[in-house]
Amino acid sequence: MQIFKNPNYDFVRWRWPALALSLVVILSGMLLIGTRGLQKGVDFEGGTIVILKFDQPPDTERIQSAVGDATVQRYGPAEANRVMVRVKSTGQEAGGSLSNEADRLVNTLKAANVGSFERVGTKIVGPIVGEQLRRQGILATVLALGGILFYIALRFQFSFAVGAVVATIHDLLVCLAFLAFFRYDMTLNVIAGLLTITGYSVNDTIVIFDRVRENMRGMRRDNLRTIVNTAVNQTLSRTIITAGTTLLSVVALYLFGGEVLEGFAFTMLVGIISGTYSTVFIASSIAIMLQRGKSTPGQSSKAPAAATAPTAVRPSRRRAS
Repeated sequence: MQIFKNPNYDFVRWRWPALALSLVVILSGMLLIGTRGLQKGVDFEGGTIVILKFDQPPDTERIQSAVGDATVQRYGPAEANRVMVRVKSTGQEAGGSLSNEADRLVNTLKAANVGSFERVGTKIVGPIVGEQLRRQGILATVLALGGILFYIALRFQFSFAVGAVVATIHDLLVCLAFLAFFRYDMTLNVIAGLLTITGYSVNDTIVIFDRVRENMRGMRRDNLRTIVNTAVNQTLSRTIITAGTTLLSVVALYLFGGEVLEGFAFTMLVGIISGTYSTVFIASSIAIMLQRGKSTPGQSSKAPAAATAPTAVRPSRRRAS
């Protein structure tokens, strides 16, 4: 299915404005994370989460004043009348002490007479488990990037591998920036979304790089910029169809998946858009910059030898008869 008929857009021309835009978004996000911090969910920070279902629409301000330092927010659609109460610390991770905080929250709210409710869910993670999950999440991301670098360097050129890894790191940083902008908690679901985006972005990049490799054989007289532009235009319809259909699925998941999957779906939304953008502008630009001054496969790095001037032929002398 072709959306565009013989597209010929100069994507490489916009690589510097695209790099500048990415730099602004990433630096703004890192500045926000550095000053305010990235909100960590109970999976990584440790703590207690209690889900309460009220018979009537709950008064979150009254609940907040009753529980003190705990975080109170609506959970799910408004008609569900659910509230999530989160306490960051659980005390010692031993025996039945993990459930004491949840029981104390319920008893406190009953004493404060905040309304008729029932406890419908509890999640408790100790600080030791949270630290282990944090280390494992970072390790999984680093190993994924290392595997990507090795695979693409083996299949393509090293400059392409660097471009793909830089584009993938770009997508991860953009996702973290938007998670900080919209104050989403860093949970295991979000980590799953980040790792999914890593594979999605690299798959899109490899499709274009594979077409670049094919074009290098048939476009030996052209420079890498022209070859990359041609490859991006040749795969443009495929990129839009793939990204569009995936985006529609993730939007449905974001709108109807509930609170549990909202962080995952939001990460995927940002990552799909960023992944498509970085494949076209970031990965290709890095590969071109690293290849500058080098000959592409099929092109000789040496200048063609100058043609040798033909030797003058002396006219033969005839003997006088």
